[in-house]
Amino acid sequence: MLTLKTKIEKLPLIGPAYVKKLHKMGIETAGDLLFYFPFRYDDFSDVKKISEVELGEVVSVRGKIIDIQNIRTWKRKMNITEALIEDESGAIKAVWFNQPFLVRNLKNGAHVSLSGKIVYLREGLQLSNPSYEFLGSGQSLHTARLVPIYHETEGLSSKWLRAHIKPIIKLADEIEEFLPAKIIKNQNLFGLSKAIRQIHFPDNEQKAEIAKKRLAFDELFLVQLYMMLQKKKWQKNNAVKIKFNKKLEKEIKNFVDNLPFKLTNAQKISSWNIIKDFEKDRPMNRLLEGDVGSGKTLVALISSLAVIKSGYQVAFMAPTEILTRQHFAEAEKRFSLDCIKNGAHSSECNKFQTKQSKPSYRLKPEFQLSNNLRDIKIALLTGSESKIYESEEIKEISKKKLLEKIKSGEVNFIIGTHSLIQEKIIFKNLAFSIIDEQHRFGIDQRAKIQTEVLEIKDGLKTVPHLLSMTATPIPRTLALTVYGDLDLSVLDEMPKERRKIITKLVAPANRASAYKFIYDQIRKGRQVFVICPLIEESDILEVKSVTEEYEKLSKKIYPSLKISLLHGKMKPKEKEEVMKKFSSGETNILVSTSVVEVGIDIPNASVMLIEGSDRFGLAQLHQFRGRVGRGKYQSFCFLFTDSTASRTHQRLRALIKSDNGFELAEQDLKIRGPGELVGIRQSGLPDLAMASLTDFELIKKVRYEADKIIMENDDLKKYPKLANKLKKFTKKVHFE
Repeated sequence: MLTLKTKIEKLPLIGPAYVKKLHKMGIETAGDLLFYFPFRYDDFSDVKKISEVELGEVVSVRGKIIDIQNIRTWKRKMNITEALIEDESGAIKAVWFNQPFLVRNLKNGAHVSLSGKIVYLREGLQLSNPSYEFLGSGQSLHTARLVPIYHETEGLSSKWLRAHIKPIIKLADEIEEFLPAKIIKNQNLFGLSKAIRQIHFPDNEQKAEIAKKRLAFDELFLVQLYMMLQKKKWQKNNAVKIKFNKKLEKEIKNFVDNLPFKLTNAQKISSWNIIKDFEKDRPMNRLLEGDVGSGKTLVALISSLAVIKSGYQVAFMAPTEILTRQHFAEAEKRFSLDCIKNGAHSSECNKFQTKQSKPSYRLKPEFQLSNNLRDIKIALLTGSESKIYESEEIKEISKKKLLEKIKSGEVNFIIGTHSLIQEKIIFKNLAFSIIDEQHRFGIDQRAKIQTEVLEIKDGLKTVPHLLSMTATPIPRTLALTVYGDLDLSVLDEMPKERRKIITKLVAPANRASAYKFIYDQIRKGRQVFVICPLIEESDILEVKSVTEEYEKLSKKIYPSLKISLLHGKMKPKEKEEVMKKFSSGETNILVSTSVVEVGIDIPNASVMLIEGSDRFGLAQLHQFRGRVGRGKYQSFCFLFTDSTASRTHQRLRALIKSDNGFELAEQDLKIRGPGELVGIRQSGLPDLAMASLTDFELIKKVRYEADKIIMENDDLKKYPKLANKLKKFTKKVHFE
């Protein structure tokens, strides 16, 4: 007897080859097959008599085959199958291309249903490449209805999937309803069994939409419920209360006043929200979202200063060694007494640059060195190195010695990669954890740093306040869903001194002109990034590899220039050496993969050239563009593509018109869909939930119902079926 748990290999007419393919798609049981939903429908529901069809229509006709034959066109080297079908009103020819096997399936005298587009060829109106099925086989499946179209894999067509889902659709009645009845009633939803039936084989377009709404509601609801429960669980922890007293206020004011620029309003508001969160005895869990160059790192440093000045430690974790070193250099620069005293609290004061111009900035007289920046001890810890900044200089230090200093509390600002959670680190009094580009870490990695336990008075256990940061602007609907457990701070302003980057789409015919322009920029002393999508050549994708591009530029285009290569497969020491040379100005051009997407700050770089720009999303292209324009020079971004697709050019023109990452993220969501936004696929959201992330009204309804459930019963004991479903769902989607 068939049940939802019946293994796929036990279903009729599914052989070993198909079982293997289904397993690759994650389909193991009959129930899994029922939950493999179509992503669109072909509307073949318009059934007409043959005499009524008109040019350009997508219609279905029914009739008898009175002639069928294969014709070989030697000039075009193509097989054409032609069939003449008639009903009581007339006859029409159906034409298929390169499907000669059809003459074995469709015989003279067979009664068939055909669905397709009416086109005009030399002999009159014809059905072009129609779907077909035999009449008398029961309800229509592939024609004369809304026909479901599924994501396919080689050998598993939508037609095959329809044919194997139809015999088991009755099992939908066995699917247990998990949504509380009041939610189904309040939101006017189908029951789950009916929704499953209608999503696969809808009676009409309206019922297909209602079914989709129910299933999308389920997925978004489970995501929201999980996020809200995580937030409740997090809020049950204790945290160190950091009082923002007058002394601390003065310290931070002095630090901010002596920056060589003014904070944006967004930076001030975000910093203030974080500092106010520190005053609570429940741990902060905040996401700082900001456009490229909007100043997230500085907000993190201001927040860190408040914690360190209150006597606690800060851990700052970033996903790559390059980005980690960048943060270390920035912290050393901003917290350097030497820089402040000599008035070099600016972009020139950077130990990682060999060329330093004479600084013009001078210390404000009201700044008192009694604020004692000397008590900020900064450490760098990665898989390949460990350093410490103390006594106004950077020193190499053994990992063993550094771990001892962290344990004793002598080091109070630790910046590192995932080494911060892999090494045997014991913090003395960690009160604040920062995770940069947090979506690049797995949930287990993030959990390790955010649940570091420290003991304080009366045996009260606390966890650190947590600040996550992302340079990928996230559309509002996406943020509400994917990051529903976090409080959100947004840096939606750019520093006033930042110039707009001139962005141009370069046609293949203008490539030589672009190369000349780049050469002229280098002669003026500027530097250039060149980004390629792949490390190795791919015949399938037909995009330039970074190694091939490096060879071409260094040997053919710019043989007299110094060009470096950077990609993710290089060893850490090799990457560091490449970046040091580029940072110091020794290298003219850096040819790289997307490893430079975040965290590279080269004020002298004025050109970003992106090969295969059609292969990247708008958000990622905007990230690349943000690597230039960080100094005083006018900067440029050139988008190279061989694609002539109108959709590609629509996307790239959006990048040219806008320099606002949030606007571009919204456009990316509409044009490409949420599954292709940077990092979002890692969240594990299913397809229907992903497709519904543009439906703000549905998301509001989902949040409303999830919030009511949590308020009423945050352990879900009143709703055991819902609790069980949530448990299975979270295992399935692997939240990241």
